[in-house]
Amino acid sequence: MAAPETLRFAGDSLILIDQTRLPDTLTELTCTNVDQVHDAIRRLVVRGAPAIGIAAGYGVCLAVPQDEPADKERYRQAIEYLATSRPTAVNLFWALDRMRRIVDDTETADLKEALRAEAHQIHEEDRQMCHQIGEHGAPLLAACRNVLTHCNAGGLATSTWGTALAPIYHLHRDQKAPHVFADETRPLLQGGRLTAWELSQAGVAVTVITDSTAGSLMRQGKIDAVIVGADRISAAGDVANKIGTYSVAVLAKHHGLPMYVAAPTNTFDLTLPSGDEIPIEQRHRDEVACVGDVQIVPDAAGVLNPAFDVTPAELIAAIITERGVIRRPDQNSVAEHFRSADRRPNAVSK
Repeated sequence: MAAPETLRFAGDSLILIDQTRLPDTLTELTCTNVDQVHDAIRRLVVRGAPAIGIAAGYGVCLAVPQDEPADKERYRQAIEYLATSRPTAVNLFWALDRMRRIVDDTETADLKEALRAEAHQIHEEDRQMCHQIGEHGAPLLAACRNVLTHCNAGGLATSTWGTALAPIYHLHRDQKAPHVFADETRPLLQGGRLTAWELSQAGVAVTVITDSTAGSLMRQGKIDAVIVGADRISAAGDVANKIGTYSVAVLAKHHGLPMYVAAPTNTFDLTLPSGDEIPIEQRHRDEVACVGDVQIVPDAAGVLNPAFDVTPAELIAAIITERGVIRRPDQNSVAEHFRSADRRPNAVSK
């Protein structure tokens, strides 16, 4: 039932499931240098905020081959370069900051081993956080028959169970998982291609719908809750997630349905007071203008292709982290969640 292992490190290479090939082909891409890791992140071979951070950590380790002595300057250059791969997912910068501290604080003779240990630690922490998010989020979905999710925030976006799908996998372990409606998530179809693939692989009942179908299902009473992941969360609890999340949140609010966000605490960017400051990645027009090799938009027409949008905290019923649940998120409840978690493990803000 376990979600597929999205990535693994082999000492001299980073091996990734190539998510651009799913669901037709389950294949892996091997990266042996920083340029290849940067390209894999940019092309969405590996995607999802936590998985991007893990991949970047391992990517730093590849800056210097195993048979060459450690070189702090090359590691620093690798960190700066990997930081340019994608702008919105804060986990990328969080992981690279951890690797930078290792470079700055470690003697050169010990640096290679220290960097590998830190990257492995980032990876292992993510595994633990996914299961903790599942544990904290499961009670919120336990009474639901049908749950809607948008994009992919499962095992393919992390190291194991994912974030938004973690509570569903937790319930599935006890044969209590709800049925999942997965938005197709245009333009790259991460819901239809990836969420549906991994849930069906795990034996969880899933139905793919077009993005425009969600509101109709809510009106008919066929959806009980919405749960999504996040790429960055502001200090006020505003959430950047895949484009279309805001629309789903507005629909859920109108229909009286809870909108849950699941993300580890390293997805919070407490330096940003609101979601208005979150940088939004703009991607290539061909992702919208073409379906496969078929062009569907005329050359003379413009294309707007933001990868993410921002959902204000007022539309979110709760944010689920590895430390607990932030109900009615705002600047005060987010701050209290972090303060409480520092005082005791797995704190729940109520």
